[in-house]
Amino acid sequence: MKTNMNKRQYAYKVIRTRIVDGTYAPGQRIIINQIAKEVGSSHIPVREAIHQLESEKLLEFKPNIGAIVKGIDNQLYKESLEVLALLEGYATAISATSITADGITKLKEINREMKIMLDNYELDKLGALNREFHFHIYSFCPNELLIKNIEETWGRLDIVRQAGFTFYPKRTPQSIEEHETLIQLLEDKASSSSIEQYARNHKLKTLDAFKMRS
Repeated sequence: MKTNMNKRQYAYKVIRTRIVDGTYAPGQRIIINQIAKEVGSSHIPVREAIHQLESEKLLEFKPNIGAIVKGIDNQLYKESLEVLALLEGYATAISATSITADGITKLKEINREMKIMLDNYELDKLGALNREFHFHIYSFCPNELLIKNIEETWGRLDIVRQAGFTFYPKRTPQSIEEHETLIQLLEDKASSSSIEQYARNHKLKTLDAFKMRS
């Protein structure tokens, strides 16, 4: 039997997944009654899930309408990348102190797969592999709150990524090359400051590419 908290989490997962995969389009209203029936709960857990998604900037409240899916917001995207640059730089640096040899081997495998996908122009798989690459590093991060904040910020970017706004032909191969350098820094046990700076700049270069395109 689901507790109220579990029902809220389930409703949150259902709504968020549909936003990210495009089932719920920007501007679409979230019908509380419908979601409550689907997840088998009262309105309360669904409302709580909606409030959480509003705080994550995936939904917004419109008077006389209710919660709707937020549209693509270039300013929010830019600000989120700036925040990620700081968070991911630090997370990568502190993950470096505990990453294992097997962990580094896995990073090399993921990056090789990214090269193959780029060569084959299988662009739909590149985003997932890029996420896997970075979050594999963060799996060695001891700060759970930091990772939660990174996950939430990535979530705010998922709608834009889903819409295909974040593939930059020139930036993508550069990003893969930067992964190689980052792997080498981790393998060489470089200083925390140099790893943090490199990881931060890696994200900021994506922001620069977005600014040039937007």
